[in-house]
Amino acid sequence: MRMSEQIRHNGVVMTVEGSIARVSITQASACQACKAKSMCMASESKEKVIVAVAIEPLQPGDVVEVCVRERLAWRAVILGYIAPFVVMMLVIAGLNWLTNWEEAIVGTVSLVGIALYYMILSLFKKRLEKQFSFTARKI
Repeated sequence: MRMSEQIRHNGVVMTVEGSIARVSITQASACQACKAKSMCMASESKEKVIVAVAIEPLQPGDVVEVCVRERLAWRAVILGYIAPFVVMMLVIAGLNWLTNWEEAIVGTVSLVGIALYYMILSLFKKRLEKQFSFTARKI
């Protein structure tokens, strides 16, 4: 697999249980490296914990590189953002075409449709966790 086909983040191992490592990474906003960030309120960073498969023996405190295939990242974007948007738009269009309901009711029903989508997605959580696996290795 080529390097460009993976998304990589550096992090620090928090805990290790067998071959599973919990890695803390800092997710920085796009403007984090900007020289004017001290005067701007848009810059921010968040601490995230990633569960990753250790491809070599790791210890808590090790600095590691967490990787995921880029193709899987795009699939996650589709499942998490694009598909629910499509569900919402289909529900709105369908209800507007089939009924004379008020906009507030149509909007509420479309939000219920998104909630149902995420509930159905959660039924496949174990299967999705197997597909969307991160790996961790020492730097």
